[in-house]
Amino acid sequence: MAAPTAYSLIATDLDGTLLRGDDTLSDRSLAALARVAAAGAGHLVVTGRPAPRVRPLLDIMGSEGLAVCGQGAQVYDAGADRLLWSVTLDRELAETALGKIEAEVGQVYTAVDQDGVDGLTLIEPGYLMPHPTLPAVRVRRRDDLWCEPISKVLLRHPDLSDDELAATARSVVGSLATVTMSGPGTVELQPCGITKATGLALAADHLGLGPEGTVAFGDMPNDIPMFDWAAHGIAMANAHPELKAVADEITLSNEDDGIAVVLERLFPEA
Repeated sequence: MAAPTAYSLIATDLDGTLLRGDDTLSDRSLAALARVAAAGAGHLVVTGRPAPRVRPLLDIMGSEGLAVCGQGAQVYDAGADRLLWSVTLDRELAETALGKIEAEVGQVYTAVDQDGVDGLTLIEPGYLMPHPTLPAVRVRRRDDLWCEPISKVLLRHPDLSDDELAATARSVVGSLATVTMSGPGTVELQPCGITKATGLALAADHLGLGPEGTVAFGDMPNDIPMFDWAAHGIAMANAHPELKAVADEITLSNEDDGIAVVLERLFPEA
């Protein structure tokens, strides 16, 4: 293990990683992040959540810096409450991709995250939010999902597992979109070529940092590109087997403050 001073940037996923199952941050995790800041290192949230759903959590952390949102499609400046960078998913391509998926597996239920710092999460009839605490607006029909630019599409199937749905989507979507699986009940389509790694690289470069000084934490397959980019990838005990297979280290679960355990080791109190 590298010396504590080797790491200048800590990149953390939120759901299933930094957050507990009830969407809260523990006091121990907040204290560990304060150690990181006191040591002069940076912290970047790197999450599938869109910027509007991340802003309240950044407030709790007292962060006015950058965050990577929307699976890498957004780099958000919390202090200025603006997007430094964003890329949208072409809505016609999204509809085409959905058609190809449904031709293989039958009806799926869908939602979209709109682009922008005030973008809404829209859900069609039948779609159940995997995180019921997150706000969403139900629309009457699928066509209403495409009323504004979007950063991604979320998919759920009534019978298939997430792994099965993601595998089928990847096999038929091709270059229309990037398919990710970011949590229970959360298979997503995002702009082709966009991953957490692309967003993290942009944000790190803005801070004058690079992969060689970055340690990343995650729990799902959508974190694999981030682990590939960072010098050191740490999976949670509750992580998906695909992520554990490529991790450099496995810590305790999100419920057991697994991130804090590692950060306390890497950044001991003076």
